[in-house]
Amino acid sequence: MNEVRWGLVSTANINKALIPAIRASRRGKLVAVASRSKANAEAYAQEWEIPQSFGSYQEMLDSGSVDAVYIGLPNHLHAEWSIKAMQAGVHVLCEKPFAPTLEEVDAMIAARDETGRVLAEAFMYRHHPQTKIAGEWAHSGKLGVITLVRGAFDFFLPKERRYPDSLDVRLVPEYGGGCLWDVGVYPLSFAQFIMGGPPDWVFGSQWTGKTGVDEIFTGQMGYSQKLDFSEKSSFSIAQISSSFKTPFHTFIEIIGTEGRLYLTKPFVGHHEGRTMTFCPKNGEPEEIPVPEKELYLGEVEDMHAAILDGEMNYLSLEETRNHVKTVLALYESAKKGEVISIR
Repeated sequence: MNEVRWGLVSTANINKALIPAIRASRRGKLVAVASRSKANAEAYAQEWEIPQSFGSYQEMLDSGSVDAVYIGLPNHLHAEWSIKAMQAGVHVLCEKPFAPTLEEVDAMIAARDETGRVLAEAFMYRHHPQTKIAGEWAHSGKLGVITLVRGAFDFFLPKERRYPDSLDVRLVPEYGGGCLWDVGVYPLSFAQFIMGGPPDWVFGSQWTGKTGVDEIFTGQMGYSQKLDFSEKSSFSIAQISSSFKTPFHTFIEIIGTEGRLYLTKPFVGHHEGRTMTFCPKNGEPEEIPVPEKELYLGEVEDMHAAILDGEMNYLSLEETRNHVKTVLALYESAKKGEVISIR
C-alpha cells in the first residue's frame, strides 16, 4: 500500500478545504463521497469530480473502496461515525471538536485500540509551520518563562442563519452547538499546546442566544508553576475569547519574561497577512519569517505518515481528550459562575 484512498463522510461545507489538500498531497487520492441521499451524493461527486458516490455513510464504509475517511459531520455525530468507520477497517480523520462528551471521546479511543486503525483530530493549524515555530520559541526558552497566552477567534454568523427556518447547526444545543465548541477550541488548544497540557483551573463566562447556546464565550485558564527568577510560586494564565456576533478576528499572543510573540491569522486565512512578530525585552520588534504552506495539507500528510509509515500522529489523542475536558470545565464554570478545578 503506497497510497491512501480517501472518502468524505457528508457533503459539509468544510470539505471545500479538505478536497484541495487531499489532491495536493503526494500519497492521497480522493475516491468517494457519501451523503444521506444518493441524489445529493451523486450531485456532489459530479460537482467536485469525485469518482464514486454513496447514498449512505455505512455503504461507503462497507464498500472496500476507501482506506480513510474525513468526518465533517455535526459535532454530535462524530463519535458514532468515527467508531463505525474504524469497525469497518477504515482510518479516521475527525473534524474538531472530537466529541461533546468525555465518554464519547473514550469510546472513540477504545475503538482505535480495538481495531488498530489510525484516529486523529483535525486541528489543521497545529500542523502549519507558523504554529510549530511558535511552539519551538516557547518551549526552547527564547521567550523566557511564559506568563500569559491570549487568543481569540471571532466571526459574525449572519442573522438570517439564526432563525428556525434556516437554523445553522452551530446554534443547535443537541448538535453540540456554541461558539466555544466551534471556534473557541482553537485558542484553547493553542494555549494548551504552548503550556504543555490542560490547566489547573478554569473560569468561563458566556452570553447565550435564543436557542440556548453560547454566542459569546470568554475563558481564563490558570497554570501553576514556579518562576525561575523567584522563590515564590506563581500562575501562568491563558485567556481566550470566541464569538458568533462580532467581525472576523483571530490572533495569538504569547508573553514571556524575555519577550512577546504575536501571531496574526493563526487558525485560518490565506498566506497574505499571516505574520509573526517578536518583541524582545530589550531591542526593536522583528518579524519572524513564516514559510508558506497550504493550511489543511499538514493534517492530511500526517495521516498518510501514520497509515503508510506507522508513525505516531503529531497531535496525540491525549491532547485531544484534554481539549474536550477543558471545554467541558469552562461550560460548567460559566453555568455555575465559579472557578472549576480540573486537575
